[in-house]
Amino acid sequence: MPFSKRADCPGQPFRAVAQTTVENFTRLGVAFLEDRLQLDNGLVPSKIIPVLLQDCTLSELLEKHQNLKSGRRVSNSHTTDSEASHLQCRKGSLLVLPEVQQRAEERRGSEPLPSSQHLTPAIHLEEHFSGNHQHMEGHGHHLHLSSCNECLELENSTILSVKYASAENIPDLPDDNSVGVDSVDECLDELDHDAQGFLGQSSEFDCKNRLPNVLVYTGGCQERFQAVRQLLLDCINVENNIIYPLQPQQALSDPWLDTTRLLVLAEEEPLTPDLQTCFLNYLNQGGKILGLGSNLCPAGLCLEVREGAGMKLQRLNFTREDSTELELSMVASGRVYIRDPQGGGEVELWGEVKDDNLHRRDMVIVRVTHGDDGGEAVLCQVHFDISPNSQKLDPEGFAALKVSNALRYEVLMEILTSLGLSCEPEETPAPSPVHLLATSKEAKTIFLKWLQTRADQNAVLTFPKSSFRMVSISDLQDAPLPSDGSLALVTDATESQDQSLFDMETYRKNLRTGHLGHTLLHAEVATSTMDLLEGMTQLLPEKVGLIAVVTRQSQGRGRGRNAWLSPPGCAMFTVSVQVELSSRLGQRIPFLQHLAALAIVDAVRTLPGYEDIDLRVKWPNDIYYSNLMKLGGVLVTSTVLGSTFYLLIGCGFNVTNSNPTACINDLIQNHNRLKNVSLQPLSCPQLIARTVSCLEKLISSFQQGGPEAILPLYYHRWLHSGVEVHLWSEDGPEAQVLGLDDNGFLRVLTKERGEVSVEPDGNSFDMMKNLVVVKHR
Repeated sequence: MPFSKRADCPGQPFRAVAQTTVENFTRLGVAFLEDRLQLDNGLVPSKIIPVLLQDCTLSELLEKHQNLKSGRRVSNSHTTDSEASHLQCRKGSLLVLPEVQQRAEERRGSEPLPSSQHLTPAIHLEEHFSGNHQHMEGHGHHLHLSSCNECLELENSTILSVKYASAENIPDLPDDNSVGVDSVDECLDELDHDAQGFLGQSSEFDCKNRLPNVLVYTGGCQERFQAVRQLLLDCINVENNIIYPLQPQQALSDPWLDTTRLLVLAEEEPLTPDLQTCFLNYLNQGGKILGLGSNLCPAGLCLEVREGAGMKLQRLNFTREDSTELELSMVASGRVYIRDPQGGGEVELWGEVKDDNLHRRDMVIVRVTHGDDGGEAVLCQVHFDISPNSQKLDPEGFAALKVSNALRYEVLMEILTSLGLSCEPEETPAPSPVHLLATSKEAKTIFLKWLQTRADQNAVLTFPKSSFRMVSISDLQDAPLPSDGSLALVTDATESQDQSLFDMETYRKNLRTGHLGHTLLHAEVATSTMDLLEGMTQLLPEKVGLIAVVTRQSQGRGRGRNAWLSPPGCAMFTVSVQVELSSRLGQRIPFLQHLAALAIVDAVRTLPGYEDIDLRVKWPNDIYYSNLMKLGGVLVTSTVLGSTFYLLIGCGFNVTNSNPTACINDLIQNHNRLKNVSLQPLSCPQLIARTVSCLEKLISSFQQGGPEAILPLYYHRWLHSGVEVHLWSEDGPEAQVLGLDDNGFLRVLTKERGEVSVEPDGNSFDMMKNLVVVKHR
């Protein structure tokens, strides 16, 4: 029975050999045609091939197969007693090829593999066709026949049709006594080919040819398995690896060793001697192991308990492959590794924690190699699986772990890569269609009329960074996406059709503006929101408040040449603004980036109950959690035509995406724990609308009162009052931050030059470093 395909061998399905009666085979056929037949883990059979054999024919066939493999020709149908013991194939038993049985016996040490009559039956049909949910138990797996009343009522009437349907798809088979050895040689050869591909052609243990299974052993703790599974999903390429739990009873009985690419040990209770032996055998035979707080201890190592250190934050020094070091905060297990003075396998130190009080460094991440077949283990006594939001931590630990969160993933991905797993990011999806939405029919009609006046005869609009082909929903469904590089612009999109990607109703409820943000272009994937609007805004009618919103950006831009990682869960948008040169803001246009950054912070902190969420502005254009880490930023581009600034304000900030750094909802969750309150998480549509609303209000205040109208609020939200900075370089002269000057530059006080204005040098990732003095003309 072939089952659904393996992830690493798309063209080669699994195959299972089973023995049953004709009557029960018919029942299998019924379940197969009605899509009620599946194996554990969701494997679905794609084909069932019946072969009718007598015991004598099967024995002769297997004998011939063995002789051919050893280079002998078959001269008669007799076998020796030793051969016959391997060729037994009883009713309800799994057919085990001799080389498979031999390898299993060698792998399990002195414990012999039971003979075929003692194996767990592959299919016991007679015993399990009862009740509403029928099981056919396999060697470590189950075949399920999911039944319902209608299916059971139809089953008898379907049996006859199955026999005729089978005749159309399966060649006629002779009766039992007419099936000879030659007629099924090809079938057995195919099975042997699969066995060689699955187990390897020799007894050598080849990790590279294993199935893509990553097994996680947690001692049966489901909660810990889910935490480790999510951690691995955040790191590895899921298209090439499949994560399964390894239960305690399976670890000692199921033949998992040859089908496992990586074994992750994250048990909470000490391993039994039998499990220690089992896992060490896997390591010695070429297996790869990742230990996450496990007490597995290969030769060459001992474990030692550090009293009072368990579940405590410690500073980890990790040595990377290029010999550079990373320092980060991690939760310690309370145990450390000690080199065994009696020696053993090769042990490399990869990570250690430092105890300043005792002037001691402890090994907590080690790499151990064992055996001649490339067995390798990276064992860790720090908890990569404990995230900053874990309920196991005190709320005070949130900040320290969040600051180290990206490094936590970086270290783990380097470890997983060394163990042979791919941690390459998924391919960037292609840009998706753009949907035209609006808060009112009037706003949509005005913009649509403008589009039609700008489009050519093929309904294409061309701008510097993007071109659009206007299509309807029906056009999009009936024809492929444009092949000329233009984006499909769906002009008759409805909110219900775009609801799964962007909640327009929530956006409309939270938008409080005169015209900003009322006409919206939404795409699931785009290069950047800036690209969607660049070159378009200076052609728009004055009161069209256009905004572009995307779910994912593939080429998000930051200040200078910096890139902005833009995963789902990040609020990403660009809003179009026009400012007259003669206005107060037009005379001080650098202030616009400060207003935009302030608008993002105020969008959260002006919500009732959210006033104390520690979200702040970092000059000139960043959004920060306290003074610890960046959550977002602002980029403003401008074009001057005549007497008007045409500006694009691009914003990106983390709302729901906790990893790999932090997001606004993390701050809310931590605030709830600290204050024992229950503030609700926020959404991207909600905060985008609130940000645009705050921005329009701040622009209006600045136009009426100049910088003094907004600076008190800005200083209340920023990080820098009284902060010491260095000019020109990190070793340059010190200066104290005073505030902003009339043009939005940073005003500082120096001992040598008194009060001066400074700006970023344009080369630093941190805009507050390497500041240079502004040259006033």
